[in-house]
Amino acid sequence: MKHLYLMRHGETLFNVRCRIQGWCDSPLTENGIEQAKRACEMLKGIEFDHYYCSTAERACDTMELVAPGKPYVRLKGLKERGFGTFEGESEDLNPPRYGTDPGFSYDDLFPHYGGETSEDVRVRVCGAINEIMEKEDHHTVLVVSHGGASTRFLATVADPAVVFQRKRFPNCAALHFTYQNGEYEFVEMLVPEQ
Repeated sequence: MKHLYLMRHGETLFNVRCRIQGWCDSPLTENGIEQAKRACEMLKGIEFDHYYCSTAERACDTMELVAPGKPYVRLKGLKERGFGTFEGESEDLNPPRYGTDPGFSYDDLFPHYGGETSEDVRVRVCGAINEIMEKEDHHTVLVVSHGGASTRFLATVADPAVVFQRKRFPNCAALHFTYQNGEYEFVEMLVPEQ
C-alpha cells in the first residue's frame, strides 16, 4: 500500500486580500511561511521518498519550507484551476461554494471567460497524481498543490464539504490518502498547529 499526502500551499498575499489566484501568483505572507514551518514539524515522523509540487511560486516556496533541502519535481498538472479573466480579481465575484442555488456554479461562470471547468481540473490533477502514484518506487509521496485543485481530487474519493466541515481547505493542511490497485482511500486531514 502506498501513501499520498496532498498539501495546500501556505497563506499568500492574495489569500489575505481575498483575490482569485488561479494560474496567477502571489507570494507567501509571513503567516504563510510560519504555516509551512509548522507543517514541516507536523510531517517530521513521515519518511517521504518523493516530492512534487505545482509550478506556482507559492507551492514551490511552501515545499522548500516543508521539506528543506529535498529535491522535488514541479508539475503543471498540479496547478490551481484557471479562472481566465477573473484572475487577480476580488473573491466577491465567486459563486457561492455551498450556496442555495444548485443551478449556479463555478462552471456556469468561469469557462465563459477563459477559465477551466471542474471536469478540466479533475482530469488534469487526477492524471498528474495517478502518474506519480503509479511509479514503482513511489511509496510515500508529498505533493504541494492548491485549495481548488486538491478539492477536485478529493471529490473523486470523499465529500469535500464533509471533510472540510463546510469551511475552506486550510493553508498547509495535508490530505492523507492510501493508494492500492488503482484505488484511493481518504484517511485523514492533517492540520498544522496554530
